[in-house]
Amino acid sequence: MIAKKELAERLIETLPTARAGLFNPWRDHCPHDAAGNGPVEKLQRLALHLDCDPEFLLAGEAPGYQGCRYSGIAFTSERLLGEGAIPRVPALDGRLSTRRLPFSEPSATIVWKTLYRLGLAERTILWNAMQLHPYRTDNLWSNRTPSPEEISLGEPALRILIAAFPSARIVAVGKKSEGLLREMGIPIAGSVRHPANGGASEFAAGLKGLM
Repeated sequence: MIAKKELAERLIETLPTARAGLFNPWRDHCPHDAAGNGPVEKLQRLALHLDCDPEFLLAGEAPGYQGCRYSGIAFTSERLLGEGAIPRVPALDGRLSTRRLPFSEPSATIVWKTLYRLGLAERTILWNAMQLHPYRTDNLWSNRTPSPEEISLGEPALRILIAAFPSARIVAVGKKSEGLLREMGIPIAGSVRHPANGGASEFAAGLKGLM
């Protein structure tokens, strides 16, 4: 199996950098990154996250500004990392962003709470169909739906990740993710409701049903 640091580097090498409206957490510098939380540190956390033999690979749509933009791991927030809640990743001894309070992404909290409840936290990798954070150019702390052309930028990395873990079952998180994966021709084990906007219970039930 490919060494996890090498795998993380291979994934990121496929992604463009310095594009307006698209932020690459592992290559681009954000003006709101805290000292000691640049692309290198985010890549290191990603490598630690990948260091397992996963049963599931959960794929969302794209990174968000409250989560992966600063953590480097999909569906993972600064608050969760500060609490030491992410398997294989040591608890933070500092901050990831310059925001007064650590970012806490609701979807990230629900996903990890569910993974722990189902006993899957150590056996799941989190990723996105498109791995660059799409934001409005007038506001770094915003999310927007990526265009079809932007979505296609994530396909090479997704294929590398799937090839690295051939026994992992790929689960689309949300209808948008399911559509993106099917358009890419990626076979999935199933689709679950996105946990946002009141979808926590359906997300948990759907994931449990796929176990």
